[in-house]
Amino acid sequence: MEMVTLKIDGHDVLVEKNATILQAAEKAGLKIPTLCYHPALRPDGNCRVCVVEVAGARSLMAACIAPVTDKMVVNTNTPLVREARRTNLELILANHPLECPTCKRNLNCELQQLALDMGVSEVHYQGRQRELPMDTSSPALVREPDKCIYCGRCVRVCSDVQAVNALDFFNRGFDTEVGPPPGYNLNDSVCVQCGQCATTCPVGAIYEKSVVDDVWQAIADPNKHVVVQAAPAVQVSIAEALGLEPGTPMTGKMAAALRRLGFDRVFTTEFTADLTILEEGTELLGRLKNNGALPLITSCSPGWIKFIEHNFPELLENLSTCKSPQQMFGALAKTYYAEKNGIDPSKIYSVSLMPCTAKKYEAARPEMNSSGYRDVDAVITTRELARMIHEASLDINKLADEQFDAPFGMLTGAATIFGTTGGVAEAALRTLYELVNGQEMPTMEYEPVRGLDGIKESSVNLGGTDVKIAVTSGLANAREVLNRVKNGEAEYHFIEIMACPGGCIGGGGQPIKNGSDNRVARAASIYKVDAANRVRKSHENSAVKQLYKEYLGEPNSHKAHDLLHTHYTPRNRY
Repeated sequence: MEMVTLKIDGHDVLVEKNATILQAAEKAGLKIPTLCYHPALRPDGNCRVCVVEVAGARSLMAACIAPVTDKMVVNTNTPLVREARRTNLELILANHPLECPTCKRNLNCELQQLALDMGVSEVHYQGRQRELPMDTSSPALVREPDKCIYCGRCVRVCSDVQAVNALDFFNRGFDTEVGPPPGYNLNDSVCVQCGQCATTCPVGAIYEKSVVDDVWQAIADPNKHVVVQAAPAVQVSIAEALGLEPGTPMTGKMAAALRRLGFDRVFTTEFTADLTILEEGTELLGRLKNNGALPLITSCSPGWIKFIEHNFPELLENLSTCKSPQQMFGALAKTYYAEKNGIDPSKIYSVSLMPCTAKKYEAARPEMNSSGYRDVDAVITTRELARMIHEASLDINKLADEQFDAPFGMLTGAATIFGTTGGVAEAALRTLYELVNGQEMPTMEYEPVRGLDGIKESSVNLGGTDVKIAVTSGLANAREVLNRVKNGEAEYHFIEIMACPGGCIGGGGQPIKNGSDNRVARAASIYKVDAANRVRKSHENSAVKQLYKEYLGEPNSHKAHDLLHTHYTPRNRY
């Protein structure tokens, strides 16, 4: 690869020819302030906070988009550069509501941090406030257009990474807005509620719709029996949300914290992840045997479900009819669990703890009431749990580890890896390979589906059939795979799709750390927890076996279909 040498602040730097000045400075250990830039997105150079002085250039250049050239001379810290950056930042602040103490992003806001880092303690320009209405139409997300700084991050992640195109720039000048098309709100649009816009927004212009107050109210109600299920991706990210090392597994301490918060029973979504493998695996084998619709496509990611309903309604028959583990749990909490414990299901308040904003949307879908009630009453994200822990003044590090409660506390390593891309496919293979071939897989770690690549392919022999598998995360990758299938360019038997890049570990409700990407640490922690589990195959979950024996009969039984399976809805673009 061709390399070039440039001089930055008097130091020679050797970088690839296609690098930007920002990348060259990072390689040299120099920090150039940024705001519209995000390492996971294509740079746009909108905010001009990263400007630098380049010898021979007629004006200052935005480091995030300016390409390097051989023998280029760059200065990043001259009086002119510092003054230009401060001016650009002050102009942004002049039109921004200064509501920091009550903002959702207070103390975790890139605009706020930049003002501190650059010594901006007052704004010398008089701006105007738009006083635009908030968009609270979505069950998952809230938009505050007044706080938008027009960095374009949300637009780029929605179009480039997710291929949803729900957001864009509209109007011009002072009347510019970022959002759905004029006349539409998030709930009316093609938005899939994934929340990737919220995790990339540097300020508080879009964030999850919180139900924390509703959960506190339910906990305080003596007539409510409040149960909580915790997803595996939350267990390896809550530490990060509380300021601890990214990827630190906190399962035992999190269970203890949830009890201190007042939940009557603390369960895990991993129980119903194991259940999903048995239901979905049985469904796949049935389709292979009976020439059913193939490929079978996973259905546990609600953002993905809404995406296919809008964009590929002709492939809805290929979706597994299985509900997500969250919704399976909700249905069982108000049926099996209620009956087993003699509790009136109308008094059960079911809370799920998720890394995902789209789970809020999923819980509100009208078909998710097979228990006779709304199956999941409230969904809180990793970020919301962190707020509850702070509100309760809990020091999670000082809590002794505790276990989940029976019967929905039993889990396997296979269920844990649901939290990362490739985990559903690997968990399914651990069970199907053994049940069909009569022996364990050669190794429990199925490397072809591991890693954060957006598209992965593999093939496994099951009973003499080479079952072709695709694994994808991020909806732009899902669109690419489905277009291949539609056009006859690829043939698969099983496709795992997760809406968010990296799977649940990269969910829209996960901790936001100013542009940092901690998915690698979270995934490593997921696999570490799996490897340490004594039971690593879903069909060996003893509590799931007992559930079938006592209540469901067998996978895909009539009762299982009533409670654990669902249907889908073709949708227009708007």
